[in-house]
Amino acid sequence: MNAAPAIKDQVALVTGANAGMGLATVRALLDAGYRVAATDLRTDDVASTLAAHGDRLACFTMDVSDIAQVHAACDAIEAHFGRIDVCVNNAGFLQYANCEQTTPELWHKTLRVNLDGVFYVSQRVAPGMKSRGFGRIVNMASFGAKTGGLSPLPAYAASKGGVVSLTFSFAREYAPFGVTCNALAPTFVKTQMLTEQVSAERQAELRQKIPVGRFCELEELAHSVLFLAHPLSGFITGEVLDLNGGLQFD
Repeated sequence: MNAAPAIKDQVALVTGANAGMGLATVRALLDAGYRVAATDLRTDDVASTLAAHGDRLACFTMDVSDIAQVHAACDAIEAHFGRIDVCVNNAGFLQYANCEQTTPELWHKTLRVNLDGVFYVSQRVAPGMKSRGFGRIVNMASFGAKTGGLSPLPAYAASKGGVVSLTFSFAREYAPFGVTCNALAPTFVKTQMLTEQVSAERQAELRQKIPVGRFCELEELAHSVLFLAHPLSGFITGEVLDLNGGLQFD
């Protein structure tokens, strides 16, 4: 077992950090003692909401679908904090469209953000983790990656299925070097996007399908990230942790 740096010395990178699941993850990591690099297309909300954490939080602009921006932002993060120990690939894009409604433009945009972005960021940070003998990569997949989703979302489901396969590939390649790669597969997380894009009637229907009778709380998802990022989770790699309230069992 490789010696891991103390959490207070670790640096966590979170993509898609300005709202929702990303913001909740940044907050949880800071509260746990990590130093955090929050990245997104814009970072004003995360910067103002968590300003009390001072210099333990730094914000960087990054479009994960643009490899040049990914490399520039990671260079800046390493210049600022000196390292990246934990990478949370949370940035994502979802537009509701079934098979007939999905245009080529929507298809390609969804895959660029949800799949290309995970690969670009992971490919950039993994070698540094490998050289130090420690690292944690946590990818955000989805219930739809395994099932196609409860609603027909072909582009989103395909992109998240790709994230699962990519998780397996990175896990296998980097396991000998103290670097783990795992994914979370949530169903419905109680975010502002969910309440804005899904009608109250549809939300009630979905809750009835979930055995625990509710959606995943942001704090529950963030806690799952902390679990996979923890130094004592080094024997877990290549796993997809389901957060589905009992909706499906493997």
